Amino acid sequence: MYKIFFNLVFQRMDPEKAHHLAFRWIRLAVRIPVLRTFVAAALAPRYRELRTEAFGLRMHGPFGLAAGFDKNAVAVDGMAMLGFDHIEIGTVTGEAQPGNPRKRLFRLVPDRALINRMGFNNEGSLAVAARLASREPVFKTVVGVNIGKTKVVPEAEAVADYVKSAERLAPFADYLVVNVSSPNTPGLRNLQAVDHLRPLLAAVREAADRIVAHRRVPLLVKIAPDLADEDVDAVADLAVELGLDGIIATNTTIAREGLKSEASLVKETGGLSGAPLKERSLEVLRRLYARVGDRITLVGVGGVENAEDVWQRILAGATLVQGYSAFVYEGPFWSRAVHKGLAARLRTSPYATLADAVGADVRKTA
Repeated sequence: MYKIFFNLVFQRMDPEKAHHLAFRWIRLAVRIPVLRTFVAAALAPRYRELRTEAFGLRMHGPFGLAAGFDKNAVAVDGMAMLGFDHIEIGTVTGEAQPGNPRKRLFRLVPDRALINRMGFNNEGSLAVAARLASREPVFKTVVGVNIGKTKVVPEAEAVADYVKSAERLAPFADYLVVNVSSPNTPGLRNLQAVDHLRPLLAAVREAADRIVAHRRVPLLVKIAPDLADEDVDAVADLAVELGLDGIIATNTTIAREGLKSEASLVKETGGLSGAPLKERSLEVLRRLYARVGDRITLVGVGGVENAEDVWQRILAGATLVQGYSAFVYEGPFWSRAVHKGLAARLRTSPYATLADAVGADVRKTA
């Protein structure tokens, strides 16, 4: 049913307008008690065998919504209603910014992909912190907060910009993510170099510990799929050195190889997400797990379309898995289908729990 609706309605709309329309419907549904109960019962069934623990946090399952969909924390309950086990909001920057000029979001339907150059459009850390502070949860869910650099802030002042966001947002974050891997903010990916990344992560860690003294806010870093293998290893080693809680692999890619969509779309600048990212994202994840093992929690994202993709990420070392682009193509029943298929795979596997399956394929080849 959704695919027919997508083909007849959403596919004919500007992608950003379609996103905002769907967003409004989700936010409206969650405000109506009877409707949200019905929707959650239909779309968010719980499977006991999928219960997951990461960073000391308990979740209904391993499958969450990646950053980028809900930049301003306005639909956390709505996305939980649709069955996502954790919601990562953002990317949030120190100051509010409109992002890049439109048109900045493109569907590559034959490739089941998206290209975006949104440019961290968001209301800023102060406004998002206020919204999170006043939130009265309808559904209990884990909320991660993804922070990035304000575009107008020079690279030399990036650490202070991230620290400002961390100070404002850490009190309301179940976990905090330092995003240094979007291709849409000039100079941002330079911060992935270990010499730049070390002081940045150390400063954010100190800020979170200072502001939130009664608990440890888990800290993760999100990396790009375009890093060379030796740079992936360097980030992994740094994460262990600094005692980070996790690494998210991976963000969008600037690569364009092997795409089927029309050339005019393929040439658009920005980050490519969706199915074409699947192979490299999985490759980076396997490399990270081989390097860090169980010392750091890994989150797999990039090209995740179905339960099999989630299962492969878990076998490659991911404790948590996230998706976003496929939601555009699969619609509101996506999370339900992923959970059902994942539970079926676990039952027929040699593993008693999901935790037992994490990294199993990598350990076999070690």
